[in-house]
Amino acid sequence: MQITTSKRLEGIGEYYFSQKLREIDELNKQEKNIINLGIGSPDLPPHPAVVKVLQEEAAKTNTHAYQNYKGSPQLRKAIADWYATWYEVQLNADSEILPLIGSKEGIMHICMTYLNEGDEALIPNPGYPTYSSAVKLAGGKAIPYELTETNEWQPDFDALEKTDLSKVKLLWVNYPHMPTGQLPTKALFEKIVAFGKKHNILVCHDNPYSFILNETPMSLLSVEGAKDVVIELNSLSKSQNMAGWRVGMLCGAKERIDEVLRFKSNMDSGMFLPVQLAAAKALSLGKEWFNEINAIYAKRREKVFELLILLNCQFSKTQVGMFVWAKIPATYKTGYELSDDVLYNANVFITPGGIFGSVGDAYIRVSLCGSVEKFEEAIKRISISRVTNLTISKSIS
Repeated sequence: MQITTSKRLEGIGEYYFSQKLREIDELNKQEKNIINLGIGSPDLPPHPAVVKVLQEEAAKTNTHAYQNYKGSPQLRKAIADWYATWYEVQLNADSEILPLIGSKEGIMHICMTYLNEGDEALIPNPGYPTYSSAVKLAGGKAIPYELTETNEWQPDFDALEKTDLSKVKLLWVNYPHMPTGQLPTKALFEKIVAFGKKHNILVCHDNPYSFILNETPMSLLSVEGAKDVVIELNSLSKSQNMAGWRVGMLCGAKERIDEVLRFKSNMDSGMFLPVQLAAAKALSLGKEWFNEINAIYAKRREKVFELLILLNCQFSKTQVGMFVWAKIPATYKTGYELSDDVLYNANVFITPGGIFGSVGDAYIRVSLCGSVEKFEEAIKRISISRVTNLTISKSIS
């Protein structure tokens, strides 16, 4: 008997990092000891007080039952307070916040909630690959819109206005932008909201990087009238070093939260209560927490700059987030070519920019999730491989 997969999986490949990590595992079995500078998985722990809450709550006998689909009141209040403190956004904790088992889950929930067969969603190019995959899995059509360095990685609204928007139901945006590290401005956010209102398009803002190496975190919901057309995803994965804990949130108008909850409540249950209470503690941390982790990331970023200079790449020092985005030298055709060169000749993995869309073909992305010593070893390996390759080429000529 032949079992076939559903049509919704047609054109959906395995996630790039899932494939590449298997290849890296095989290389490590050959004792290559690959230094992975690709994935943005924080290597630092959460605040000790957060871990303490988890331990204490998990030890209780009454915290292990199924939880409310809308999350615990304590977590929703903590999210509301966090938004008020850092983004100057007022949210009703009872009706305008939906905790998520990671914000990546929310991307799928949103697409499944709003997209019918044939509906279109605007996807940034370059951008997070999951946006496109979730749109396709929901039966929609992903329509890429280009972000370019010359336009400061912002949408070209004039170009978008000249396209057929009649079937567009969602617009995915993400600032601070991943992978380019571009910061938003108030003017940009106002343009995004105005565009959504003009064309009756739901704007989905993915906002997990606003605290990393950034002194001015912003929410798209801070724009006046934004709740009419905007829903925002946020996460504790990056800002609180809780990636494996899977704690995210969706914020927006009550109507949007209720709509997404109709889908989410049929897909999963509420997260483990001790995790929610620990997350509430994490959200209460003050500026000293962000200063501490950003001081570490700043030192790492300087090392990444050194590494990129060694590779003859061009990059902006004003970008934020936990990655550095860089343009490859003309000696390489694509970022894939440079990535493979460094992987197979220096045992260092760097992400090719092309996985984020065609505009990223001429770029690479380096994660800051590694110790200074790790980056120094990567620099050493690449330096040695460069000298070795130069010596070989001279001997051949």
